[in-house]
Amino acid sequence: MIPVRHILVLGLCLAALAGARAQPADEWVIQPLTDDGWAWLDYEKGLAGGTNGILVQFGGAVLTADSGTVNKKTGEVAADGGVRIQREGQVWVSEHVRYNFLTREIRAEQFRTGEPPFFAAGEGLHADTKEQVFVATNSILTTDDVAQPGVMVRAKYIKIIPGKRITARHATLYIQKVPVFYFPFYTRSLAGRDNNFNFVPGYRSTFGPFLLGSYNWFLAPGVDGIYHLDFRERRGFGTGPDVNLHLGPWGEGAFRYYYLYDIDPNADPANAGGRNDRQRVYLSYLANPAPGIEVRSMARYQGDTNIVREFFEREYRENPQPNTYVEAIKYWQNWSLDAYAQPRLNDFLDTVERLPDVHLTGYRQQLWNLPIYYESESSIGYYQRLFAVTNSLPTGTNYAASRGDTYHELLLPHTFFGWLNLTPRVGERLTYYTESSGPGGIWGQQTRAVFNTGAEITFKASRLWPEAHSSWLDVDGLRHILQPSFNYVFVPQPNTLPHQLPQFDTPLPSLEMLPIEFPEFNAIDAIDSQNAVRLGLANKFQTKRDGTVQDLLNWQLYSDWRLNRSQDLTNRLAQFSDVYSDLALRPRSWLTLESKVRYDVQDHLWRMSLHTLTLQPNEVWNWTVGHLYLHDDLSDSPTALGIGNNLFMSTIFVRFNEDWGFRASHYFEARTGTLQEQAYTFYRDMRSWTAAVTFRERDNPTGPTDYSIAFTFSLKARPRYGVGDESRNPYSLWGGD
Repeated sequence: MIPVRHILVLGLCLAALAGARAQPADEWVIQPLTDDGWAWLDYEKGLAGGTNGILVQFGGAVLTADSGTVNKKTGEVAADGGVRIQREGQVWVSEHVRYNFLTREIRAEQFRTGEPPFFAAGEGLHADTKEQVFVATNSILTTDDVAQPGVMVRAKYIKIIPGKRITARHATLYIQKVPVFYFPFYTRSLAGRDNNFNFVPGYRSTFGPFLLGSYNWFLAPGVDGIYHLDFRERRGFGTGPDVNLHLGPWGEGAFRYYYLYDIDPNADPANAGGRNDRQRVYLSYLANPAPGIEVRSMARYQGDTNIVREFFEREYRENPQPNTYVEAIKYWQNWSLDAYAQPRLNDFLDTVERLPDVHLTGYRQQLWNLPIYYESESSIGYYQRLFAVTNSLPTGTNYAASRGDTYHELLLPHTFFGWLNLTPRVGERLTYYTESSGPGGIWGQQTRAVFNTGAEITFKASRLWPEAHSSWLDVDGLRHILQPSFNYVFVPQPNTLPHQLPQFDTPLPSLEMLPIEFPEFNAIDAIDSQNAVRLGLANKFQTKRDGTVQDLLNWQLYSDWRLNRSQDLTNRLAQFSDVYSDLALRPRSWLTLESKVRYDVQDHLWRMSLHTLTLQPNEVWNWTVGHLYLHDDLSDSPTALGIGNNLFMSTIFVRFNEDWGFRASHYFEARTGTLQEQAYTFYRDMRSWTAAVTFRERDNPTGPTDYSIAFTFSLKARPRYGVGDESRNPYSLWGGD
């Protein structure tokens, strides 16, 4: 069926082709639309008219009809048969209309009108287009621009103020001609920011049947938010507001609070023995109040360890250990001053409190006109190492101390032969610790000095093959860039070793290779002797695709050659560190292979491998498959990764046609032979709105399998999510996000 809107636009275009648009807006244009049509004019009485198709234009408004009469003195037109009126983007359609071009009043028995994204039809229309107020009786309102809308509101009275608001009384919501809800009074904003309700019904094993409700409100241009009211049959009611502040040059702020009286906290096995009163608080602020000044803060409080994991799953997956901080930074051309405070709000998390931690950073800068460059980093602060409290007992012994640290480095970069880059460097670090306090404070006052030196050698070689062409690899010309690097670091043994100092800043577990040179290596309290060369090799092949240069292959290799083996007995034989490889291959514009691996050359084993293959040949389907392998790392090292994985992943999306789509994702753990998670989503496009149903099954190693089903509905005119968001981030369906 051809949309009504398209018919209206076509009719207006035909009228414009007749030549009317060439006339001034304050002159009357009255002329026939077809060869069979004719128009007449009575100059003395100021009357005009026409039959078999007539066009009337005046004051920016255009009217077309089968026939009509015009009073040029009063501005009123009586038109019949296929009447169409357009003014300033608003279109009105009826069979019988009385319209005044001067006062802009409209009266009609039956009408249709539309200004995307809303359309209306009904009877008993009276409109004052000059005052922009339209009133109709026995009318419908819809976002669907077809003759038979799928979703509509039918009301006895509708008042429309274009661009602002629609108000209806005694209104009923219909979906596919079925009445589903009655509104004694209904209002809907036509502006971009309108208050609205959203609901997500569903079922989950640990929730029972649930209905997640939210009311999106817009108080002012700078204030908006969401009020959540959720019901979970096994868990009870949960509620709380989200408030967002848009303060212009004074930044962005957000406040979120959520409270749940959990009637069955043991429904989730991981929360066994949990309490009924559960809550979380979230505060954030980010601003640039003046040039070169940045302020940011974050506060995240959880009443218990699992409330975010259970009820805000997407947020938990993004950051399972939220921290709280306040930070202010001042930037200059070569310097920056950073004041940072980090208190602990959640005692079930390990935290290093910094109250405060002030950093002065000197960026790499040339000293006068000398070929010498200088950089530095200095800090002072008070730190408390607080261990997690579980079952009312801490997992470690807390301690605290003040620390002052300053590091300064000189560099002498030079290029030899026009291609060989050599950058020798020398630096000195001095760190002062006060006597530690607290039950675990066993260290006295300390001053540590650390000297370091080294040099980095790099060069870049390239070759071009402009005649290289391959339709199979989508290659149009080829360039190869090779860049080896050698970074030597020498740190003699400090006068104070790490075990003789309180440990606040230490190396953290990471799948990436940690830096070895200062100041990038910022584990200040764990600095020890070092004599090593970081070997690197970057390989890159580039070609032209769609008129732009793209990487066909980008491959980075890294490893450390330890010239003096560590005194640590566990690493005495580790002459070379693990070899790290990071590769991205795009043999076609729609085919991408990414690989990250870590190989232990001493024990001849793969410590880590992550591979993903993405196929996206068109808009109809795409498929990503991947594999993650982590070898068990249960050593006492602070960078140990713990128990490993052997996980296979797959995510596929298929658009069957314009109306239906499907997404499936699977996560299979080969070590245990379990399908850890599987999820399926079906999408249905119903012209003016979209619907989706998602099924998910998760294997729970500590309890019964977790089953979930959720429904989402979204008007295209006011979508709740961006296109495909609920498929790419399905975890928002199970929580209060």
